[in-house]
Amino acid sequence: MRIYVANPRGFCAGVERAIATVERALEEFGAPVYVRHEVVHNKTVVENLRAQGAVFVEDLADVPARAPVVFSAHGVARAVTEEARERALTVFDATCPLVSKVHKEVVLWRQAGYQCLLIGHTGHPEVEGTLGQVSDGVYLIETEDDLNTVPVQDPARVAYVTQTTLSVEDTARLIEALRARFPQARGPRTDDICYATQNRQDAVRTLAGHCDVVVVVGSAHSSNANRLRELAAGMGVPAYLVEGAERLERAWFTQNAAVGITAGASTPEHAVQAVICRLREWGAYLVEEEKGPVETVVFSLPKALKRVAERRS
Repeated sequence: MRIYVANPRGFCAGVERAIATVERALEEFGAPVYVRHEVVHNKTVVENLRAQGAVFVEDLADVPARAPVVFSAHGVARAVTEEARERALTVFDATCPLVSKVHKEVVLWRQAGYQCLLIGHTGHPEVEGTLGQVSDGVYLIETEDDLNTVPVQDPARVAYVTQTTLSVEDTARLIEALRARFPQARGPRTDDICYATQNRQDAVRTLAGHCDVVVVVGSAHSSNANRLRELAAGMGVPAYLVEGAERLERAWFTQNAAVGITAGASTPEHAVQAVICRLREWGAYLVEEEKGPVETVVFSLPKALKRVAERRS
Protein backbone atom coordinates (compact mmCIF):
# COMPACT_ATOMS: atom_id res chain seq x y z
CA MET A 1 0.00 0.00 0.00
CA ARG A 2 1.35 3.41 -1.03
CA ILE A 3 0.26 6.76 0.36
CA TYR A 4 0.19 10.00 -1.61
CA VAL A 5 -0.49 13.15 0.41
CA ALA A 6 -2.08 16.17 -1.26
CA ASN A 7 -0.60 19.64 -1.24
CA PRO A 8 -1.88 22.07 -0.22
CA ARG A 9 -4.13 20.61 2.45
CA GLY A 10 -5.51 21.45 5.88
CA PHE A 11 -5.71 24.85 7.50
CA CYS A 12 -6.25 27.91 5.33
CA ALA A 13 -5.43 31.48 6.33
CA GLY A 14 -9.01 32.20 7.42
CA VAL A 15 -9.09 29.20 9.76
CA GLU A 16 -5.68 30.02 11.23
CA ARG A 17 -6.85 33.58 11.87
CA ALA A 18 -10.06 32.44 13.57
CA ILE A 19 -8.25 30.04 15.90
CA ALA A 20 -5.57 32.63 16.68
CA THR A 21 -8.30 35.17 17.47
CA VAL A 22 -9.83 32.92 20.13
CA GLU A 23 -6.43 32.05 21.58
CA ARG A 24 -5.32 35.70 21.75
CA ALA A 25 -8.63 36.72 23.34
CA LEU A 26 -8.06 34.07 26.00
CA GLU A 27 -4.57 35.44 26.61
CA GLU A 28 -5.85 39.00 26.97
CA PHE A 29 -9.03 38.39 28.98
CA GLY A 30 -8.59 34.97 30.52
CA ALA A 31 -11.34 32.36 30.57
CA PRO A 32 -14.12 32.36 29.70
CA VAL A 33 -14.14 33.81 26.21
CA TYR A 34 -17.41 33.16 24.39
CA VAL A 35 -17.51 32.04 20.77
CA ARG A 36 -20.69 32.23 18.72
CA HIS A 37 -21.00 28.97 16.80
CA GLU A 38 -18.07 26.59 16.28
CA VAL A 39 -15.21 28.88 15.31
CA VAL A 40 -14.36 26.38 12.55
CA HIS A 41 -15.98 23.06 11.66
CA ASN A 42 -13.61 20.66 13.38
CA LYS A 43 -14.30 18.83 16.64
CA THR A 44 -10.63 18.52 17.60
CA VAL A 45 -10.03 22.24 17.20
CA VAL A 46 -13.19 23.12 19.11
CA GLU A 47 -12.39 20.74 21.99
CA ASN A 48 -8.86 22.11 22.25
CA LEU A 49 -10.15 25.67 22.51
CA ARG A 50 -12.81 24.58 24.98
CA ALA A 51 -10.10 23.08 27.16
CA GLN A 52 -8.36 26.48 27.15
CA GLY A 53 -11.51 28.23 28.35
CA ALA A 54 -13.56 29.00 25.25
CA VAL A 55 -17.32 28.64 25.67
CA PHE A 56 -19.24 27.94 22.47
CA VAL A 57 -22.80 29.23 22.17
CA GLU A 58 -25.35 29.43 19.40
CA ASP A 59 -27.28 32.37 20.84
CA LEU A 60 -25.86 35.64 22.13
CA ALA A 61 -28.45 35.48 24.89
CA ASP A 62 -26.14 32.92 26.51
CA VAL A 63 -23.30 35.44 26.70
CA PRO A 64 -23.12 37.60 29.84
CA ALA A 65 -23.30 41.37 29.33
CA ARG A 66 -19.98 43.03 28.41
CA ALA A 67 -18.25 39.65 28.08
CA PRO A 68 -15.74 39.05 25.26
CA VAL A 69 -17.25 37.16 22.33
CA VAL A 70 -15.68 35.95 19.08
CA PHE A 71 -17.69 35.57 15.88
CA SER A 72 -16.75 32.45 13.93
CA ALA A 73 -14.91 32.33 10.60
CA HIS A 74 -18.25 31.74 8.83
CA GLY A 75 -19.56 35.23 9.53
CA VAL A 76 -22.83 36.39 11.08
CA ALA A 77 -25.96 38.24 10.02
CA ARG A 78 -26.14 41.97 10.64
CA ALA A 79 -28.82 41.40 13.29
CA VAL A 80 -26.31 39.42 15.37
CA THR A 81 -23.80 42.26 15.19
CA GLU A 82 -26.48 44.75 16.22
CA GLU A 83 -27.59 42.55 19.13
CA ALA A 84 -24.00 42.34 20.37
CA ARG A 85 -23.69 46.14 20.20
CA GLU A 86 -26.95 46.66 22.08
CA ARG A 87 -25.78 44.32 24.86
CA ALA A 88 -22.37 46.04 25.03
CA LEU A 89 -20.51 42.82 24.32
CA THR A 90 -16.81 43.04 23.55
CA VAL A 91 -16.80 41.64 20.02
CA PHE A 92 -13.87 40.26 18.06
CA ASP A 93 -15.01 39.39 14.57
CA ALA A 94 -13.07 36.39 13.20
CA THR A 95 -15.11 36.27 9.98
CA CYS A 96 -12.82 35.17 7.17
CA PRO A 97 -11.94 38.27 5.11
CA LEU A 98 -13.00 36.41 1.97
CA VAL A 99 -16.45 35.87 3.47
CA SER A 100 -16.56 39.53 4.50
CA LYS A 101 -15.86 40.39 0.86
CA VAL A 102 -19.04 38.56 -0.17
CA HIS A 103 -21.00 40.38 2.56
CA LYS A 104 -19.87 43.73 1.19
CA GLU A 105 -20.78 42.72 -2.35
CA VAL A 106 -24.34 41.88 -1.30
CA VAL A 107 -24.75 45.21 0.46
CA LEU A 108 -23.37 47.16 -2.51
CA TRP A 109 -25.60 45.35 -5.03
CA ARG A 110 -28.69 46.04 -2.95
CA GLN A 111 -27.74 49.70 -2.51
CA ALA A 112 -27.42 49.91 -6.30
CA GLY A 113 -30.96 48.56 -6.70
CA TYR A 114 -30.11 45.03 -7.79
CA GLN A 115 -31.75 41.85 -6.57
CA CYS A 116 -29.00 39.45 -5.53
CA LEU A 117 -28.81 35.68 -6.06
CA LEU A 118 -26.64 33.82 -3.57
CA ILE A 119 -25.34 30.47 -4.82
CA GLY A 120 -24.87 28.26 -1.78
CA HIS A 121 -26.18 25.54 0.53
CA THR A 122 -29.24 25.95 2.75
CA GLY A 123 -28.45 26.06 6.46
CA HIS A 124 -24.72 26.62 6.16
CA PRO A 125 -23.64 29.31 8.67
CA GLU A 126 -21.81 31.27 5.98
CA VAL A 127 -24.96 31.37 3.86
CA GLU A 128 -27.11 32.43 6.80
CA GLY A 129 -24.69 35.24 7.59
CA THR A 130 -24.63 36.44 3.97
CA LEU A 131 -28.41 36.35 3.62
CA GLY A 132 -28.62 38.38 6.81
CA GLN A 133 -26.55 41.31 5.58
CA VAL A 134 -29.62 43.06 4.16
CA SER A 135 -33.31 42.99 4.97
CA ASP A 136 -34.59 41.79 1.60
CA GLY A 137 -33.85 41.19 -2.05
CA VAL A 138 -31.35 38.32 -1.65
CA TYR A 139 -32.37 34.81 -2.72
CA LEU A 140 -30.59 31.51 -2.22
CA ILE A 141 -29.91 29.42 -5.32
CA GLU A 142 -28.93 25.78 -4.80
CA THR A 143 -29.95 24.20 -8.11
CA GLU A 144 -30.83 25.22 -11.65
CA ASP A 145 -34.49 24.62 -10.80
CA ASP A 146 -34.29 27.47 -8.29
CA LEU A 147 -33.53 29.85 -11.15
CA ASN A 148 -37.00 29.23 -12.57
CA THR A 149 -38.81 30.08 -9.34
CA VAL A 150 -36.78 32.96 -7.91
CA PRO A 151 -39.03 36.07 -7.68
CA VAL A 152 -36.95 38.40 -9.83
CA GLN A 153 -38.75 41.66 -10.57
CA ASP A 154 -36.38 43.10 -13.18
CA PRO A 155 -34.15 40.62 -15.10
CA ALA A 156 -31.95 43.55 -16.14
CA ARG A 157 -31.04 44.26 -12.51
CA VAL A 158 -29.85 40.92 -11.19
CA ALA A 159 -26.50 40.25 -9.53
CA TYR A 160 -25.02 37.12 -8.01
CA VAL A 161 -22.50 36.08 -5.37
CA THR A 162 -21.42 32.67 -4.13
CA GLN A 163 -20.60 30.87 -0.92
CA THR A 164 -16.80 30.63 -0.64
CA THR A 165 -16.50 26.87 -0.09
CA LEU A 166 -18.46 25.41 -3.01
CA SER A 167 -17.36 22.99 -5.69
CA VAL A 168 -15.59 25.06 -8.33
CA GLU A 169 -16.94 22.99 -11.22
CA ASP A 170 -20.52 22.77 -9.92
CA THR A 171 -20.58 26.50 -9.24
CA ALA A 172 -19.29 27.28 -12.74
CA ARG A 173 -22.12 25.21 -14.25
CA LEU A 174 -24.70 26.94 -12.08
CA ILE A 175 -23.36 30.38 -12.99
CA GLU A 176 -23.56 29.42 -16.67
CA ALA A 177 -27.22 28.45 -16.19
CA LEU A 178 -27.83 31.65 -14.24
CA ARG A 179 -26.42 33.77 -17.06
CA ALA A 180 -28.52 31.87 -19.59
CA ARG A 181 -31.63 32.63 -17.52
CA PHE A 182 -30.59 36.24 -16.78
CA PRO A 183 -28.21 37.34 -19.58
CA GLN A 184 -27.61 40.76 -18.01
CA ALA A 185 -26.72 39.37 -14.59
CA ARG A 186 -23.77 41.07 -12.90
CA GLY A 187 -21.22 39.12 -10.90
CA PRO A 188 -18.24 39.79 -8.64
CA ARG A 189 -15.06 41.24 -10.11
CA THR A 190 -13.10 38.29 -8.78
CA ASP A 191 -14.21 34.77 -7.96
CA ASP A 192 -15.98 34.46 -4.60
CA ILE A 193 -14.78 30.87 -4.12
CA CYS A 194 -11.68 31.24 -1.99
CA TYR A 195 -8.14 30.45 -3.10
CA ALA A 196 -7.80 27.66 -0.52
CA THR A 197 -10.96 25.92 -1.68
CA GLN A 198 -9.76 26.07 -5.29
CA ASN A 199 -6.26 24.83 -4.42
CA ARG A 200 -7.52 21.90 -2.36
CA GLN A 201 -9.96 20.86 -5.07
CA ASP A 202 -7.20 21.00 -7.69
CA ALA A 203 -4.99 18.88 -5.43
CA VAL A 204 -7.63 16.22 -4.82
CA ARG A 205 -8.34 16.10 -8.54
CA THR A 206 -4.68 15.24 -9.06
CA LEU A 207 -4.82 12.57 -6.35
CA ALA A 208 -7.90 10.94 -7.83
CA GLY A 209 -6.14 10.77 -11.18
CA HIS A 210 -3.62 8.21 -9.96
CA CYS A 211 -4.95 6.75 -6.69
CA ASP A 212 -7.22 3.76 -6.07
CA VAL A 213 -8.93 5.33 -3.06
CA VAL A 214 -9.02 8.81 -1.54
CA VAL A 215 -9.39 9.66 2.14
CA VAL A 216 -10.45 13.19 3.08
CA VAL A 217 -9.73 14.08 6.70
CA GLY A 218 -12.32 16.54 7.93
CA SER A 219 -15.64 17.10 9.64
CA ALA A 220 -18.94 15.92 8.20
CA HIS A 221 -20.16 19.49 8.88
CA SER A 222 -17.39 21.05 6.80
CA SER A 223 -18.62 22.24 3.40
CA ASN A 224 -15.19 22.31 1.79
CA ALA A 225 -14.27 18.84 3.11
CA ASN A 226 -17.51 17.38 1.73
CA ARG A 227 -16.78 18.96 -1.65
CA LEU A 228 -13.35 17.27 -1.71
CA ARG A 229 -14.89 13.85 -1.13
CA GLU A 230 -17.58 14.48 -3.73
CA LEU A 231 -15.00 15.60 -6.28
CA ALA A 232 -12.92 12.43 -5.91
CA ALA A 233 -16.01 10.23 -5.98
CA GLY A 234 -17.23 12.04 -9.08
CA MET A 235 -14.04 10.95 -10.83
CA GLY A 236 -14.94 7.32 -10.17
CA VAL A 237 -12.62 6.80 -7.21
CA PRO A 238 -13.89 5.39 -3.89
CA ALA A 239 -13.64 8.32 -1.48
CA TYR A 240 -14.24 8.55 2.25
CA LEU A 241 -14.60 11.48 4.66
CA VAL A 242 -13.28 10.74 8.16
CA GLU A 243 -12.74 13.01 11.14
CA GLY A 244 -9.81 10.98 12.39
CA ALA A 245 -7.81 7.77 12.16
CA GLU A 246 -10.27 5.92 14.38
CA ARG A 247 -12.88 6.21 11.60
CA LEU A 248 -10.81 4.34 9.03
CA GLU A 249 -11.96 0.87 7.98
CA ARG A 250 -9.45 -1.75 6.91
CA ALA A 251 -11.82 -3.07 4.24
CA TRP A 252 -11.43 0.18 2.26
CA PHE A 253 -7.83 -0.67 1.39
CA THR A 254 -5.96 -3.50 -0.30
CA GLN A 255 -2.33 -4.44 0.11
CA ASN A 256 -1.35 -2.94 -3.25
CA ALA A 257 -3.59 0.14 -3.16
CA ALA A 258 -2.45 3.65 -3.98
CA VAL A 259 -4.13 5.74 -1.27
CA GLY A 260 -4.56 9.50 -1.63
CA ILE A 261 -4.93 11.58 1.52
CA THR A 262 -6.05 15.18 1.79
CA ALA A 263 -7.70 17.38 4.41
CA GLY A 264 -10.34 20.07 4.54
CA ALA A 265 -9.43 23.68 5.31
CA SER A 266 -10.43 23.36 8.98
CA THR A 267 -8.49 20.13 9.65
CA PRO A 268 -5.32 20.26 11.78
CA GLU A 269 -2.22 18.55 10.39
CA HIS A 270 -1.92 16.19 13.35
CA ALA A 271 -5.19 14.54 12.25
CA VAL A 272 -3.67 13.87 8.82
CA GLN A 273 -0.53 12.42 10.37
CA ALA A 274 -2.61 10.13 12.60
CA VAL A 275 -4.34 8.74 9.49
CA ILE A 276 -0.98 8.17 7.82
CA CYS A 277 0.30 6.43 10.97
CA ARG A 278 -2.70 4.09 11.01
CA LEU A 279 -2.21 3.16 7.35
CA ARG A 280 1.45 2.45 8.03
CA GLU A 281 0.35 0.07 10.78
CA TRP A 282 -1.77 -1.64 8.12
CA GLY A 283 1.16 -2.12 5.78
CA ALA A 284 1.77 1.11 3.85
CA TYR A 285 5.44 1.26 2.88
CA LEU A 286 5.68 4.57 1.03
CA VAL A 287 4.51 8.06 1.92
CA GLU A 288 5.00 10.63 -0.81
CA GLU A 289 4.13 14.33 -0.68
CA GLU A 290 2.48 15.61 -3.84
CA LYS A 291 3.71 18.83 -5.39
CA GLY A 292 1.39 21.82 -5.29
CA PRO A 293 1.29 25.60 -4.93
CA VAL A 294 2.76 27.09 -1.75
CA GLU A 295 0.15 29.17 0.05
CA THR A 296 1.59 32.36 1.52
CA VAL A 297 -1.65 34.19 2.35
CA VAL A 298 -1.80 35.49 5.93
CA PHE A 299 -4.73 37.39 7.46
CA SER A 300 -4.03 39.68 10.40
CA LEU A 301 -5.98 39.47 13.64
CA PRO A 302 -9.11 41.62 14.04
CA LYS A 303 -8.16 45.26 14.59
CA ALA A 304 -10.19 45.46 17.80
CA LEU A 305 -8.18 42.62 19.31
CA LYS A 306 -4.89 44.13 18.22
CA ARG A 307 -5.88 47.42 19.89
CA VAL A 308 -6.62 45.63 23.15
CA ALA A 309 -3.23 43.94 23.07
CA GLU A 310 -1.48 47.25 22.31
CA ARG A 311 -3.21 49.03 25.23
CA ARG A 312 -2.16 46.30 27.62
CA SER A 313 1.45 46.09 26.44
